[in-house]
Amino acid sequence: MTEIILMADARVAGVPVCECGEPLVDVREFLLVDRRSQDDSDGYFYLRRGVFERLRQAEAALPLGMRFLVVEGYRPLAVQRRYFDDYARGLRVEHGDWTDGQVRAAASRFVSPVEIAPHSAGAAVDLTLVDDGGSKLDLGTPMNASPEESGGRCYTAASGIGDAARELREVMGAALASAGLVNYPTEWWHWSFGDRYWALITGAERACYAALELEVG
Repeated sequence: MTEIILMADARVAGVPVCECGEPLVDVREFLLVDRRSQDDSDGYFYLRRGVFERLRQAEAALPLGMRFLVVEGYRPLAVQRRYFDDYARGLRVEHGDWTDGQVRAAASRFVSPVEIAPHSAGAAVDLTLVDDGGSKLDLGTPMNASPEESGGRCYTAASGIGDAARELREVMGAALASAGLVNYPTEWWHWSFGDRYWALITGAERACYAALELEVG
């Protein structure tokens, strides 16, 4: 069985970062974005330019009749911290005998610790597939379904999701991987480039995107 390296793994935090200074860009002109109400941030449709360019390349590799729907890109550090703390707090209540390390590791299956969070570097994107009419395709679970909510079917290689959903995950994954992005294997929808996790998985010497703050309306 292939090892799943979690975001909380010390090997991820140990990857050096050399910020390249690449800007965040608004992706809405060229990519389909979920324009749902965002109470936490209006910056979710921003990504590093290199990530954006690779997403366009990946979308061009999809079969006819399919497009990406970007659900979330950049995430402010304060929002990331709140998401992680809230999820970890729930795990502590449910598993009162767990150590802090166990809680941190389990929480990182679904929300990255803030100090290494790819979303807060503009390096990660949560996305799914839609048809030509913009209707979401069924990839086996709702997006952002936690391991508890989905019975583990949120894991990219999970069984029990049906042949059609499995094929769609493979189609999406092949297109994104061909453009140089890597998947976080506990979340089929999460892909990144240029962050610490990407560097560790690909064998790059360093990450090129560090966390940053974006002022948006």
